[in-house]
Amino acid sequence: MTDPGESGPVGTGPAESTDGDAETAGAAAGVGAAIEPETPADVAALADRIVSEVEDVIVGKRDAVEHVLVTVLARGHLLVEDVPGVGKTTLAKSVARSIDGSFKRVQFTPDLLPSDVTGVNVFNRRTDEFDFQPGPVFANVVLGDEINRAPPKTQSALLEAMEENQVTTDGTTRDLPDPFCVIATQNDVEPGQTYELPVAEVDRFTKKIRLGYPDTEEEAAILGRLAGDHPIDAVEPVATIADVRRAREVVGEIEASEAVREYVARLAVYTRRNAKLGASPRGSLALIRASQARAALAGRGYVIPDDVQAEAPTVLSHRIRTETGGTDGADVVDDALDRIRVE
Repeated sequence: MTDPGESGPVGTGPAESTDGDAETAGAAAGVGAAIEPETPADVAALADRIVSEVEDVIVGKRDAVEHVLVTVLARGHLLVEDVPGVGKTTLAKSVARSIDGSFKRVQFTPDLLPSDVTGVNVFNRRTDEFDFQPGPVFANVVLGDEINRAPPKTQSALLEAMEENQVTTDGTTRDLPDPFCVIATQNDVEPGQTYELPVAEVDRFTKKIRLGYPDTEEEAAILGRLAGDHPIDAVEPVATIADVRRAREVVGEIEASEAVREYVARLAVYTRRNAKLGASPRGSLALIRASQARAALAGRGYVIPDDVQAEAPTVLSHRIRTETGGTDGADVVDDALDRIRVE
């Protein structure tokens, strides 16, 4: 079901004009007016503003915030697997606020239906026609909370949305907002009460990360900040949806040389030869795009092997199934990075 505090009941999702409304509001407030990203250096400056704003809420997790930004800039989706209570929901909501984007949260449960995610046609007695009521998937940032608590039928409702940025219901296809990013959390402490994500869905997540517990100093800082109002209420937009769109265009233009592309391909082939299920071509493409985004965060207009090596563990590992049936391919990716060299 949806969280009334974030998105209201199913059917009250934003209309297709939401992006325009958000951009108008952002422009009126002067949000992101200082820099409209035109170069990798501009994208790096934009990312720094967003990270600094989110770090006011998410203490000691700069790497995690950067992973989210890389995912958004790479036109992808993020899977966060961790124990409850480490800030997964807060991270997603903070990023959405910082870019002045619409945010919806879906709490995945065993009785959730696919239409509860994508939307449903409702008969209008006054017009004698069916009206489409958008589901919570119609937002810039969609948080799928504990996605593995819902059965595969419901999980599959996200497949078309994540791959093609559209939803088809009763033969009608509707575009989703641009940008569109799913940040899904996965409960890993109650395996008896969860469903394994289908391989096809896992493969659609650009990256998979863990937040981990804070250390003593970080937790003390968190407790201090939460003594009064929740700090997320103070998060201000430091960019607009238009800024994010333009930043994505800049990232897409960052050069990935033939040598870098071949390096990524050989990494993917290595995983296929050394695991029961290796990284797919979709995974290779995700790694190139994530590496372009990582280069942009460094203000560079070209990808270097260090970008690929920084992104490979979070982009490839979750796509791999080992011979023993395990789902963690981190060791396989580590071996690939040790053995494969750029030629």
